[in-house]
Amino acid sequence: MQEYEVRKGHQENLQPEKLKQHMRDVFGAVEERNGKLVSSFGALSEVTVWPSGKNAISVDTVMDRGTTDEVAQSTIKAYNTFLERITGYTAKERGKRAQKKAKDGKL
Repeated sequence: MQEYEVRKGHQENLQPEKLKQHMRDVFGAVEERNGKLVSSFGALSEVTVWPSGKNAISVDTVMDRGTTDEVAQSTIKAYNTFLERITGYTAKERGKRAQKKAKDGKL
């Protein structure tokens, strides 16, 4: 499970309907299970997303490791697109923030 901080001004994306719409736009079909949103796409046999606090989302993924490189690349692109839409941070910015947290001992 991974937690991603949401940039100021993007907190409205944590509302259930907005979150569901972004998942539908990027991954396709979305269903609700136990208050969490679940979908699948490419090499992600399951991606589960839920708000965790007012400024973060939690994401749990289950990967299908037996996929082609082409499927893996499209999956990574879709996953990063989804996270950028929700959090307001690019993949590079999320990486830098994670490195800073690890360096500061907050991970």
